Amino acid sequence: MNFLSHYYFERNNGDANMIIGVVMPDFIKNADKGTNLYPTKVPHLFIQDDKQFSVYKGWTRHIKVDALFHSSDFFTYQTQQLKQLLLPIMGNTVVKPFFLAHIGVELILDHLLILNGKVNIGLFYDALAASDKVAVERFLLNCKMDNTTAFFNFLNGFISSRYLFSYQKIENISTALNRICMRIWNNPFTEAQLALLTKQLIVFVKKMNCEYLSIFDEIEHQLK
Repeated sequence: MNFLSHYYFERNNGDANMIIGVVMPDFIKNADKGTNLYPTKVPHLFIQDDKQFSVYKGWTRHIKVDALFHSSDFFTYQTQQLKQLLLPIMGNTVVKPFFLAHIGVELILDHLLILNGKVNIGLFYDALAASDKVAVERFLLNCKMDNTTAFFNFLNGFISSRYLFSYQKIENISTALNRICMRIWNNPFTEAQLALLTKQLIVFVKKMNCEYLSIFDEIEHQLK
């Protein structure tokens, strides 16, 4: 799941440190894809500090939600549905259809949460800004991250850009997918393909809008 989908499960949580923990695994991948942290192997390092432990609880929540989501029938079905819509427009692109569909489903879930007023993006950003950065850095250092600069540079840029507000428009989901693909492949799509991608995403959003909340309900029930 993507940022706002993870936040959905914490939307009524007033603990800003847990909220940043919930999105931290993805933030770290964005900041430095070569960094791998394993806090669940050393939980004893966080128990004595309430703020670090909140970050840790958020991290473990992220891992559990992703595991439930990716093993769900909903994910399998929706990814296949989107893949079939995307195949005719992909032509000779080097992008793997399943990869594009996988990420596409996750971004569209964020889009639908915004579209239907299920999350407040401003409150999400407020929580990230309010989190205790000293505790966050101690958490990262306890996880053996030698240099935290890249993470905080990403975090500060993420907060200041307020980029997730752009997810309100479906064409910006196409742009986001293109940027993600550009991290792996050079020139993944032509302008014509991007226009067709947006059209197919609009078709998919209309179909998915009636049933997208079912996966959140299912996961929320399992978390309890």
